Amino acid sequence: MPQTSTETETEAGMRDGQQRKEATRASDNVVSLISQFADDNLTLVRNISTGLAIAGVIVIARSIKLITKFQAAREIPARFIEKNVSLRGKVHSVTEKGLEVEHVPIYLPVISPLLSKYKGVSTSPLLVHLAGVELTPEGRLWLQENVAPSQMVWLKLISREGDMLHCFVSQSRKGSLRSYCMNEEVLGLGLARTAPVPGVLSNSRLFWRLHKQLHRAEVKAEKKGWGLWKEDSLWERTSKAISNNALFSLMKRIFKRT
Repeated sequence: MPQTSTETETEAGMRDGQQRKEATRASDNVVSLISQFADDNLTLVRNISTGLAIAGVIVIARSIKLITKFQAAREIPARFIEKNVSLRGKVHSVTEKGLEVEHVPIYLPVISPLLSKYKGVSTSPLLVHLAGVELTPEGRLWLQENVAPSQMVWLKLISREGDMLHCFVSQSRKGSLRSYCMNEEVLGLGLARTAPVPGVLSNSRLFWRLHKQLHRAEVKAEKKGWGLWKEDSLWERTSKAISNNALFSLMKRIFKRT
């Protein structure tokens, strides 16, 4: 006796249900196998995860030069200068032009030793000029007395001029956790004058921000009469006026001849 359409549909539904159950059981079996493998090889899975994590950190660190050691101004990416990134460094010496500073990059355990290009090789310091500052001889002497070799400083990148970096240099005060900006310090003590910063446009926001910050320190020294702003006493001014007087100079020459 031929089957009715209702019976046919019922059988088809039963077959579909049976197939779905078999597919579900197969999926469960796959999940169970994976779970069992993970349980049996837990150390391997952890090592793979750790390896992937380390690889990710290395890729990111390389892309942003997080742990790169810079040995010359030209090696520093332009975006670091544009964003006024701060770099950490160790002072080597004080020169006529400013400071020689060895860059000390961020240290990441395990990763930094693997990527260190200069391990066991002598490194070259960066040439650093105090941005916006023209030091007097007394100012250079102050730097030599207050910036010890191997002292850690922070370099806020302002501009680059050939092999020279123009930076705001900061260091911690002795016996204190607070830091101060050397650029402002030498101006505030009257040991320097403000000067243009090469590479910084006079109509830029950065220029006016730097000018305001440095000019405020210079005005402080001028008002207090410190350093190069110190006024001569009445006796000193009188002595200079007499020594510069033409008649006095003539009389000195006459007396020398006699």
